[in-house]
Parts: sequence; structure tokens; C-alpha cells
Amino acid sequence: MVDFKGPRMCPQGVTDARPAVVETSGLTKAYGSHVALDGLDLRIEAGATGLLGANGAGKSTLLKTLLGLVQVSAGEGKVLGFDIRTDGPSIRQRIGYMPEYEALDPRMDGIHQVRYAGELLGMNPTVAMGRAHQALEYVGLGEQRYRPISSYSTGMRQATKLACAIIHDPELIIADEPSNGLDAASRDFMLQTLDTTVRNGQRSVLMASHLMDDVEQVCERIVLLHKGRLVAQGRIEDLKAIDREYEVHVWGAADAMATGLADRGLHVRREGRVMRVAQERDGIPTEILEVAAETGAQVRRLHMYEASLEDLFIAIMERLGHDVKSSDDLYANAPKGGAGPA
Repeated sequence: MVDFKGPRMCPQGVTDARPAVVETSGLTKAYGSHVALDGLDLRIEAGATGLLGANGAGKSTLLKTLLGLVQVSAGEGKVLGFDIRTDGPSIRQRIGYMPEYEALDPRMDGIHQVRYAGELLGMNPTVAMGRAHQALEYVGLGEQRYRPISSYSTGMRQATKLACAIIHDPELIIADEPSNGLDAASRDFMLQTLDTTVRNGQRSVLMASHLMDDVEQVCERIVLLHKGRLVAQGRIEDLKAIDREYEVHVWGAADAMATGLADRGLHVRREGRVMRVAQERDGIPTEILEVAAETGAQVRRLHMYEASLEDLFIAIMERLGHDVKSSDDLYANAPKGGAGPA
């Protein structure tokens, strides 16, 4: 169990030997002619995993199928070892779900809303009340537990949804846009709470989000969907290896240097005097300095660029043929067609 007063510590660097929390094979869901999930083969290990994808990518449909709320059209899937086709009730008893949509009764106060969530899961009312106090304390609402939910801020409502999700100490928490609409302080506290639950509480989180910084703060792995298909999955650090770049800060003759690098067949991304050159072969630093000498450009700084999750996302989408400047650009201009309801 997650000990709300003092979570168990998991030694750093120790590999969790537990089986995958989610496994799917050829998972497909179609709504008429629209394919929302297209043959997904997933293996999500214990720990924290971010679920990424533009609007219409299939994230919400995937979560609903894992919860056993939507019947798949084809393929197989297991959550915590239970079949998503036949064991929906068993799955829902063992996971905590924090939905993106409004799921609270504004007429209730916080403590009774969370207690009610426990009773819906089959908990004894007395036990549910005790756990509700612990859960609300854990998410930072101990002092506001008796206030009506109608008076709660967005951050307090999100925290209450998380308390409802963890009251029964689930093995897996599915959080759909947990920081949506939060101010900076509430967002940081929400992410820290999820991170603590994973790292100290030895629980797993599957977090759907469109905010790259949030995912990178909490998650070690990502699953990236696009038009219902799996684009990438794995450890963030391992996936970043596909986008290794050298960052070059130059002074003078920047245009000529960029042209010279391109003439050598190097892929260059440029923002003013800062250039990023893809590590596509050995000896790139030497070539950069040679081109600088040929063009008269001064190299003020040359180092291996530490890619962010945002950079990785853009690199993957570019390889799919989508011209995006940022993840926000992609989310604001989601490709049309082929995804169906998300």
C-alpha cells in the first residue's frame, strides 16, 4: 500500500522486476469508418509513462479501452494481467482513474466526495472515510476537506479528482491531463505528488498530457500516438538518441556558414546565430570548424546539444512528414481525417 504518512522508498537504480502493467497486441478500435486505434502493440512497464499525441490521435480511446469501458474491434490487451475484453470490473478495482472531464458533485464537500468514491469501489463506509482523510491530506487539501466542491478552485478540483483516484491504493493511476487549467503553483504540486507516488510509493502512472514539460518532469517513458497508430514508445533518454545534434554559436558570416554546412550534406536547424547540426556521421565537429574557417565565421561555442522531449517530439513528427515548429503548433493544427473520435 502507499503509506500516506511515509511512502516506502525504492532504491535508486534498482530495476523493477514486476511484469508490464499494460500489454496490447494488434489493439484496434473503429467507430464506423473511422479507425481510432490501429493495431497498437504496446508494452508499458511499471513506473511513469507519458501518453502523447495530438487531438484525434486516439489517446482517450486507448484509455477507455484499457479501463474496459469501450469494447475493442480487434486485438488483445491486458492491464495488470487482466483481459480488457472480459475483466473490466477487476481492472477498475485495481486502478485509479483521474479523468480530464468534470467528475465531481459540486453539492458535496471534499471529504464526502472522496469517501463516496471509495464506497463505489466496495469499501466499508468507515474505512472509506478514514482513507478519504488520508488521501486529501496527501494531495494537499487537508485544511479544505469540509468545504463544498462548488467553492473549490480548478487546482483544488483536480487535486480532489486525484484523491478519488488513489483512495483504494491502486497499483496503476491513469491520469488524463492532470495539470489542465492549473496555475503554476498548483501545477507544480500536482506533478510533484504524482512523481512522489511513483518514486516513493512504488506505484505506476500512465499520464496523458499535451504539455511536454509535465511529461518530462514525471515520466521516464513515453508512448506517442498519431492517427491511432503507435509512433514511438520507450525510455525518453533512449528515444532522444535518434535526435543527437551539435549546437554551434557563431558570430559573423552565419548565412555563409549555414550554406557551407548544407553543401556538405549536413542537416542544419538554425535560429539566428545558433545552429544545430545533426550527428549523422562521425567527425561532425571537425567539419563544422572547417566550414567556419572557409567562410570566416567565428565559432564562439560548440557542444553536444541536450535534446528535450519537445525536440524529440518535433523530430519524430518531421519524419512523419508534418512541418511543425513546436508541439503547441501540432496540437493547435491537428491533422484531419483517419483518427476518428479520440
